[in-house]
Amino acid sequence: MINIDSITNGIVIDHIQAKKGLEIYDALKLNELNCSVAIITNARSKKMGSKDIIKIDKSIDLDLKILGYIDPNITINIIKNGEKVDKYHVELPKEVVNLVKCKNPRCITSIEQELDQIFILADEKNKVYRCKYCETKISRK
Repeated sequence: MINIDSITNGIVIDHIQAKKGLEIYDALKLNELNCSVAIITNARSKKMGSKDIIKIDKSIDLDLKILGYIDPNITINIIKNGEKVDKYHVELPKEVVNLVKCKNPRCITSIEQELDQIFILADEKNKVYRCKYCETKISRK
């Protein structure tokens, strides 16, 4: 069994779908933090089979839209003085801005580089988003 130190003050991102921990690490730019960050991949889970966990030894502002877009089943635990004081569940965001790029070469965002890449949730059940400008579909499974 591997021993990962507990954190005194910080954040634990839990119930991450297995193999998505590094994607979240990159999306949140956790490599830029000046603190300890532990990524646990393929941890055993009774509920999920296996999961990833990220422990951040510092309180930071998290972009819940990024987390919800990558994996809407994530839970966020806030740790203070070694105790869990709060727990949040993220949701699939209704809109994502500049997280993904439209793949349609005729979309206005391909020509107008300063335009935000905006995708609107079109089908929550199937996690389908559509480009605000050209309606191009992207799926998040």
